[in-house]
Amino acid sequence: MTPANVSHGGTRVSGARGLPGGPGVDGEPPAGRTRNRSGGRFRVPPRLLPYLLLAPAVVAELIVHVVPIAVGVWMSFRELTLFYIRDWAKAPGTGLGNYRVAVDFDAAIGKDLLTSFLVTVGVTVLAVGLSWLLGTAAAILMQDRFRGRGLLRAAFLVPYALPVYAAVMTWGFLFQRDTGMVNHVLADQLHVTGGDRPFWLIGDNSFWALVTVIVWRSWPFAFLVLMAGLQNVPRDLYEASALDGAGIWRQIRHITLPALRPINQVLVLVLFLWTFNDFNTPFVLFGKAPPTGGDLISLHIYRASFLTWNFGTGSAMSVLLLLFLLLVTAVYLIATSRRRSARA
Repeated sequence: MTPANVSHGGTRVSGARGLPGGPGVDGEPPAGRTRNRSGGRFRVPPRLLPYLLLAPAVVAELIVHVVPIAVGVWMSFRELTLFYIRDWAKAPGTGLGNYRVAVDFDAAIGKDLLTSFLVTVGVTVLAVGLSWLLGTAAAILMQDRFRGRGLLRAAFLVPYALPVYAAVMTWGFLFQRDTGMVNHVLADQLHVTGGDRPFWLIGDNSFWALVTVIVWRSWPFAFLVLMAGLQNVPRDLYEASALDGAGIWRQIRHITLPALRPINQVLVLVLFLWTFNDFNTPFVLFGKAPPTGGDLISLHIYRASFLTWNFGTGSAMSVLLLLFLLLVTAVYLIATSRRRSARA
């Protein structure tokens, strides 16, 4: 029998097994405490635990995003050209000189940047609109059960699952003037172009070729998101509206679209940011020297930086692009939140 109190030399010693303050059963530490390898006790304060769990993500965010952005902002105020590449820390400061060059629309650099910006806006508006429209139509059609629905869903997601380089290179072969399948179908079989074989990768038609490729790659993502959102819409609403005489268009207008409004608000913003920042698609489709109709602003900034070796001006363009996207995002979020609160 283990005594609760043992006298030793006239001193009363407490803390037998199982009692508070003493060791637990089989030598285990009391509840709420852990024993480290050195035998001491270590306990994480509850208030510090969330910060410790977030610390790896914060460090990764700093390394991947915050530090490069800070370096880019610093470079935009420097005359970082070919002559200072080896010792770029000693590049002289220019103040707002690089920004003045970028927004001087009467000069060649500013005029080309403005043209690229307008082309990017046009491509983004058309691509996002068509991607959302195709994704919504496909998501609605896939709600009803029919034979082969699972196979058709998987086929719809193939463009989104393919690697971007393989997919865009394939489209590059399809748009070839003499051997491409697009001209073979349009000119030789359908005779839409009057027998002529248009150029798709140079000239003004490059705009439509770029929109086609971006829509082909983006609409499956819209379809996937909207199809998941429609799973939460009760089927009883459609059945009740059908009993009241509502047709398919009224059901889409008064049930489907209002139910998808919160999802559409996020989806449109994500598609806009992805398309406006897209670099891989025009780079693989047109190369380092794209035509005017396919010169998206991300590729334009790349050429202004890495082909002319003027990293100061290219960094200024990047900062202006970042500010524009932040402004558009803030205005969009404020407008959608006000609209949501007004409906509530």
